Amino acid sequence: MSTDSVSIPQISREKNGRPAAPEKIIHLGIGNFTRAHQSWYTEHAPDAAEWGIAGFTGRGAWMRDSLEEQGCVYTLITSGAKGDEFEVISSISSMYSGLDTAALRARFANPDISIVTSTITEAGYVRNQDGDLDVANPDVASDLQALKTDSQADGLKTVPVRMVAGFLARRSAGAGPITVLPCDNLAGNGAAFRKVVEQAIAEVDPSLLDWTRLNVAWATSMVDRITPATTQSDIELVERVKGWHDAVPVRTEPFHEWVIAGDFPAGRPAWGEVGAVITDDVTPYEERKLWMLNGSHSTLAYCGSLFGYETVADAVADPTLRAWINEWWDLAGRYVSVSTEEYRRQLLERFENPNIRHLLMQIASDGSEKLPVRIVPVARKALKDGASIVPPARAIAAWIQFLTRYSDRLADVNKDKVVACARACKAADGSIDRKAVKYVVSYLDHSLGGSSAFVDEVANQMDEVTGAAAAHLMS
Repeated sequence: MSTDSVSIPQISREKNGRPAAPEKIIHLGIGNFTRAHQSWYTEHAPDAAEWGIAGFTGRGAWMRDSLEEQGCVYTLITSGAKGDEFEVISSISSMYSGLDTAALRARFANPDISIVTSTITEAGYVRNQDGDLDVANPDVASDLQALKTDSQADGLKTVPVRMVAGFLARRSAGAGPITVLPCDNLAGNGAAFRKVVEQAIAEVDPSLLDWTRLNVAWATSMVDRITPATTQSDIELVERVKGWHDAVPVRTEPFHEWVIAGDFPAGRPAWGEVGAVITDDVTPYEERKLWMLNGSHSTLAYCGSLFGYETVADAVADPTLRAWINEWWDLAGRYVSVSTEEYRRQLLERFENPNIRHLLMQIASDGSEKLPVRIVPVARKALKDGASIVPPARAIAAWIQFLTRYSDRLADVNKDKVVACARACKAADGSIDRKAVKYVVSYLDHSLGGSSAFVDEVANQMDEVTGAAAAHLMS
């Protein structure tokens, strides 16, 4: 809060927003992206007054407390190259802690609830390397045992098991059909989410599977809107321009895209009337976004950090990094089945936007979960086709170097394991240990690790990226 904010009124639903709509959507993992994307679409839908969101945080209560203090409304700052626009978003009707399993059960048991959406990141699916529920994960094992022992267990830490608790409550209440719509940057997120939730059900109460197959529709979506973390300057900007204090404003870009496929037996907001694409097949859009946007973001995050940059806009302005990103787009674009020419132009425009301070460190988080869906598929296709493997090898090489350089600032669900593996890739004399590199590549994807050509290229790129970064820092 700024020094003057004691005298500045706090944003509130009564003064600045619209009345809360009845709860009809549960959202798991309320954060900045959700508030700039799904909440924006719901706010702008012509039937917004009928569709309120019951928001659940990840695990902590900070976001819940901050939003509750201002009636669950907040300021969205849409920042284009020419300046900022401001609006109040009122579509979140209530907020709860993610650990409040009792509140989650109550929402699931409400027949008015029609949809469960989620933004829990790749790590939130708690999958092992085979894409199955990681039952060896201590939190998963603890949650499964707790729910198996007591169907009213509270404080469940993992989302797949929380979903089981919710479905048990809905079945018991006879609350009717519901749609689950994941909104994470994960190919086939509907099928991926369904798989781990059904595996959790099989561990807790296999009889629930028959009920879910009759009453739960699993939809899939692709989402896209660059949304940085909120800064103190964002808070001060809202105070200065709008005259109210908002503890949790969100800054985002003008571009937004949402592609949805699936059934909604209990209905949905009229998202299609405000730009959402309703289709039978999300895959082509999903691949374009994951490989071209997210793949280049990850490349910039790791390479750009090694070059000493902090933001996407700064990194993409560097001639070397821009050339590397163009090489990545040339390769990834070969494997996308929908048009990429205009999309690629838009990406560069978005990356260059001076008013979006998208931190490379934010993008760099959870690389062990992100690279297998952003970089690996393109690498495998390039190997099969005999195309250049340099761009994906470069991204992985930069990640390995990043892990050792920034281990103290790294946020990764598998941090201890991947940092140790990365450190082993350099011998005491500074040379690259190719056996260790092979192990790291295999950790991301077994087939890539089995390709000596790809492993060798990753090792080569470790030297190339390090050399280019050192030359840049000395210039």
